[in-house]
Amino acid sequence: MSPDKPRQRQMLDSMYSMIALVFIIVACVQLCDTATVVDVNRLIQYDISGVPFGSRLATLNHHAGSLHFTPGADLSRTVVIIPIRKHNITFVKGDLFQLYYSRKPFGGLLFLLPRIFNFEDRGATGSEDQVYDKGLMKTVLAELERLLIHANIPYPVYFAFENDDIGAVLADVKRNDATGQPATATSGGYKLVVSAPERELHLLSLQTFRRVLDPISLLDALGWLPGLKADGDPNQLPTIAIVASYDTFGTGNSYDTHQLQFWLRSFDQRLCESIDYAICLNSIGSWDNELWIHVSKPPENAYIKQIFEGFSNVAKELGLEVSLKHKKINISNPRVAWEHEQFSRLRITAATLSELSAAPKILESTGGLSDIRYFVNDTAIARSINLVAESIARHIYSHQGENIKVFADDSSLSVNPSYIRSWLDLLSRTPRVAPFLSKNDPFVMALKKELEDHAHEINVQIEVLDGMFTFYDSTKAKLNIYQVASVTFDLLLLRVLGSYLIVLFSFLIITTRGLDDLISLFRRPPSRKVKTA
Repeated sequence: MSPDKPRQRQMLDSMYSMIALVFIIVACVQLCDTATVVDVNRLIQYDISGVPFGSRLATLNHHAGSLHFTPGADLSRTVVIIPIRKHNITFVKGDLFQLYYSRKPFGGLLFLLPRIFNFEDRGATGSEDQVYDKGLMKTVLAELERLLIHANIPYPVYFAFENDDIGAVLADVKRNDATGQPATATSGGYKLVVSAPERELHLLSLQTFRRVLDPISLLDALGWLPGLKADGDPNQLPTIAIVASYDTFGTGNSYDTHQLQFWLRSFDQRLCESIDYAICLNSIGSWDNELWIHVSKPPENAYIKQIFEGFSNVAKELGLEVSLKHKKINISNPRVAWEHEQFSRLRITAATLSELSAAPKILESTGGLSDIRYFVNDTAIARSINLVAESIARHIYSHQGENIKVFADDSSLSVNPSYIRSWLDLLSRTPRVAPFLSKNDPFVMALKKELEDHAHEINVQIEVLDGMFTFYDSTKAKLNIYQVASVTFDLLLLRVLGSYLIVLFSFLIITTRGLDDLISLFRRPPSRKVKTA
């Protein structure tokens, strides 16, 4: 072996080590550029009788952009970040509506909800988040939700809460967009990544499709509070049914009438016949001074008049106003607008107490984005409880029209504000979309235990939802936000490294073997004919 061989091997080993080191450094730079990681919720994806609605995709891997993009810009590889608190109803009805219905392709949408909406982060809320017009914000959210859940959106849509990290990212994105240089593969910027392969989306339905999960079940917690009767069986006493829904439907689902229908179907028919009347509670958490009693029977009906007068008298004592609204049932429509209409179909006297003056459309006004603690009026809840309890108690004990307060404020039976707040806090931080609640869900079990503490014959009924609805999972995910360098920077870095390595290689060749050997490396080898000659 010539003495040059060990030196060549040593030189090549040094070069390999140096090149490997350079690539390791570059790789480390690429792996450590995560700007932030945030929890996100995907816009609900569902079908009604096979018709698709909601966001149909889940995977994100695009650059971040803002609404300050250049008109006509290609946004097919851009996730547009939209802070809701910066916009009003005009934006939702106008700009956002036009953006969607113009069929402009997006890589995705990321809506940022104000910090005050995050129950776990309310302690960190800044003063800017405390000055919202609740009525305006609720209207904006309702209109946004109406637009999103009734559309077939062919790209991912996610929701996240604002925080300092994502706020800094959005500020940088806005500055870049304002200069007319949105983030691209060549200009760099921020990249938003959610790993949720569509093949892993599971149908929550009774149909056999991909990986089928358990059938969609609706869970009803039922309790019975028997009355007292001096002579005779207390089970022969008239029954008053108080009905309320705990589940929601929204972008983030209520089946009030479905649950009520199952509840009635599962009940013993003799018990249904014993019902004096049923009062259904719907949306009574944010009203000011007026509630509505919705009925199907004519206002002139003696039983309806008795119910309305009982509630109206108590309402006046509480400084409130209760109005009566009559709406006939559309027999030809299998779906009903109000919960009490299910009872009315069985010729049972019933009414719905609500802050809504008109019946909501299907899958509207049933929770969702606005179903948060921020919009709940504790005082309104307490007054509603007092109104319903006092009216029913006076009806049971035949004290209508008498100046008697069963649940007086200074009595041991008065409404407990602390008890109300604790349950409101629990409800506000508990997702209650019916198809995603298991039969042993902690929230359902908490409802059952609460009924067991105050009533008798408690049970949880499980009923299967009809095949009209199809739901998909992958509702929650982790959003990784990466700060990426531009391709121009990468090319420049590559040229610098390449030049450095060429110079280093040339230097090592010259110092170890001489200039002639270096020049010979770049000479064209002789042709085969010359070698043969």
